[in-house]
Amino acid sequence: MFGGQRIDLVVLGCSTGGPQALDTVLPALPGDLGVPFLLVQHMPPVFTRTLAESLDRKCALRVLEAEHGMEVRAGEILIAPGGSQMRFRRETSGKMWIQITDDPPERSCKPSVDYLFRSAAEQIGANALGVILTGMGDDGTAGIRQLVQQGARVIAQDEASCVVFGMPKIPVVEGLADTVLPLQQIAFEIANRCKAGVRV
Repeated sequence: MFGGQRIDLVVLGCSTGGPQALDTVLPALPGDLGVPFLLVQHMPPVFTRTLAESLDRKCALRVLEAEHGMEVRAGEILIAPGGSQMRFRRETSGKMWIQITDDPPERSCKPSVDYLFRSAAEQIGANALGVILTGMGDDGTAGIRQLVQQGARVIAQDEASCVVFGMPKIPVVEGLADTVLPLQQIAFEIANRCKAGVRV
């Protein structure tokens, strides 16, 4: 539990095989975690909204395609819209707001996991939890490095359960991910991390 480190935000990234992975992880999360989730799945426009609607029907947490200016709230999972970049800003009050931008692709990806994870490293630091799932390429690695530099923890999907062991590979091999798990165990680990640091 890493001393009950408080989690203020969970950020997830995935690509190839991601929709199936999300269909396993997200419906298994309890609805009372009290932590917001931001998610990048490499997909073109329109498809991310369909994904959000499909997951919302299965999850205890509310799942939405993110929109510019939307508040980041506990109990909700916001998915970056295809063809755009997603980051957020945190006010001194603690409130967080989504920013959807037309910034260029990173690692040929738009939306980019690195783009979102970098925002989490800058705005949340050690109280963010990064999760990297199956996907082709290495989008997310640079953002994970920044999260880890700020003291954040990272969960990675193991090779055996990945459709493509691309995105988790470098974080696993370089030891950036402190926990490496098969897909079926990731929701339980996320829930444990979130509940371990809850203020009482």
